[in-house]
Amino acid sequence: MALEGEYEPSPSEWVRDQVAEYESSGGQRANTLMDTGLPIIIVTTRGNKSGKVRKTPVMKVEHEGEYALVASKGGAPAHPVWYYNLISDPEGVMIQDGPAPFDVVVRQVSGDERTVWWDRAVAAYPPYAEYQVKTTRKIPVLVATVPKH
Repeated sequence: MALEGEYEPSPSEWVRDQVAEYESSGGQRANTLMDTGLPIIIVTTRGNKSGKVRKTPVMKVEHEGEYALVASKGGAPAHPVWYYNLISDPEGVMIQDGPAPFDVVVRQVSGDERTVWWDRAVAAYPPYAEYQVKTTRKIPVLVATVPKH
C-alpha cells in the first residue's frame, strides 16, 4: 500500500536530487552515499507535523530481509526529523531498495538487540561509531520488517 498524499521534497537540495534520481532509475543510479560507494535505501514516511509524504536516503544496513534505520544525523545533538516520523507512524513506512518500494513496519530496538544491529550498522558504515562519540545522545536504531499478512 503506497503512502497516499502530497509528496513534499526535502529542503536539502542533495536529498531532493538523490531521491529523484534513485526513483527515476528504479534504484540503478544515485544508490550510494555521495562518493563513498556505500549503498543507500530510500525511506518514505509521513511527516508527523505536516502530514505530507517525505522521502529520505538512509544507509543500507540489511540483514535477512530486515533493515536497520540509524537515526545518527552525523552525531548531531538532536535526532533527525525523519526519526519522529517513524516513531509517530511505525506502520506507515515504505523502503525502496531497488526497483520498487515496499511496505515495512518499524520498531525501535534496545538492549542486546540494539547492540547486534548497531554492530551491523557500524560494519556497513564505519562512521556511525564516530558519530556516537560526537554526541551525548544514544543514537536510535530502528528495525524495519516486511509485515506478515
